[in-house]
Amino acid sequence: MDEQEIADQRKLFGTNGIRGIIGPEMNAELALGIGSAVGTILPGEIIVGTDSRTSNQMLKNALISGLLATGCDAIDIDLAPTPSVQYSVAKSDASAGVVITASHNPPEFNGIKVIDSDGTELDFSKELEIEKRYFSREFKTIDWKSVGKLKKDKHANERYSKAIASLVNRKTISDASLRIIVDCSNGVGGLVTPGLLSSFDVDVMTLNAQPHGSFPGHPSEPTPENLSELMKMVIAEGASFGNAQDGDADRSIFIDDKGSYITGDKSFALLAGYLSSKNPGAIVVSTVATSDVVSDMVIKNGGKIVQTRVGSPIVARKMKEIGAIFGGEENGGLIYAKHQYCRDAAMTTALMAQLAAERGALSEQLKELPVYHQSKLKTACPNEKKKRVLASLAESMKDKRVDLTDGVKIFEGERDWVIIRPSGTEQIFRIFSQSRSEDVAKSLADRYMSVLQEIIAETS
Repeated sequence: MDEQEIADQRKLFGTNGIRGIIGPEMNAELALGIGSAVGTILPGEIIVGTDSRTSNQMLKNALISGLLATGCDAIDIDLAPTPSVQYSVAKSDASAGVVITASHNPPEFNGIKVIDSDGTELDFSKELEIEKRYFSREFKTIDWKSVGKLKKDKHANERYSKAIASLVNRKTISDASLRIIVDCSNGVGGLVTPGLLSSFDVDVMTLNAQPHGSFPGHPSEPTPENLSELMKMVIAEGASFGNAQDGDADRSIFIDDKGSYITGDKSFALLAGYLSSKNPGAIVVSTVATSDVVSDMVIKNGGKIVQTRVGSPIVARKMKEIGAIFGGEENGGLIYAKHQYCRDAAMTTALMAQLAAERGALSEQLKELPVYHQSKLKTACPNEKKKRVLASLAESMKDKRVDLTDGVKIFEGERDWVIIRPSGTEQIFRIFSQSRSEDVAKSLADRYMSVLQEIIAETS
């Protein structure tokens, strides 16, 4: 089976772990069973951390009980950004890690994400093994003398922050007299990023920096509508830029010095171009759904671009395989290989501070980016139809130039394209289009939406 076929067999794990609403879908019984399954499949020492959600302790304690019951030792690092947990796992002898988080989802959600021993998100085949063990209830059994031990680690975030600080030019940032406003969305990013920037002598101002399980400041997804206060504050305070993070602090979104929202593909392009210029010939990994603004900036600055299927774990594994220096997706989830192979909001923010310190206002740097427009649509499709719909779609496009890396990407000329791919977590297809013209991008998406919906309707 290929990777996608394995992924399709999973019933609990989605694109980023197991997620659900507390009570009916996500509860202590589930966490206990997953803990027991993880302890059976990945025996050894397991590092566990959580985001700031109200249900975090309930799920964490149940999961740890499952780990201990299989003889695993559990190290509880408590509240921590997801990349902090990943860093702790990668820099230790732990056999795995578990993060209790639902990232940007509303507060009634929570989730369980399993981390492999190298700090990367678990691959699909291991997730499938855990699921099979969970459903079969064939857990490892031990005697009373072999029950695992629970340990506490209160310094994980400090070690993680120091590691990031060692990878940027502190003097350059300090000498630039930056003022940065950080909106932590009441997530766990508030435990790291403000202090990290302050250690570079940045004038740091914060919004929603106290972790709180109901996200009272605004929803934890860093969208333009949720960041209106941050945009206003950047202008009012004359800040160098604003930074917003999602609930578990693995994604970073930026506001330029004029108070304008920077889309994730543009911040990706700025940093990818910057790092390519400092590392000639370096490889950057993006996905086939990422705007060409990223590849243009990488190539312009002497780098090479490689594209993968959508999904940060897929990007991270490809980066590790080919020795890429940087990678990510256009949702603000960026990966700096010199630090670790995972999305990391604090690391991304530190790199952006260095970029601003060296090259000046982000608003001016953004003017150097080529302009592309994208249109994004979605339509319903039952999971059981998805493979047949994709096959029919690919067959209908055989006379066009296509890329089948992920779904079907159809090229319409040199810079215009449409990608049609099934969601890995919802019963929908997504359509992304790109063009230099906003009207053309919209018309492409609309046209191929009609084609897709006709194929879905005809597929039995």
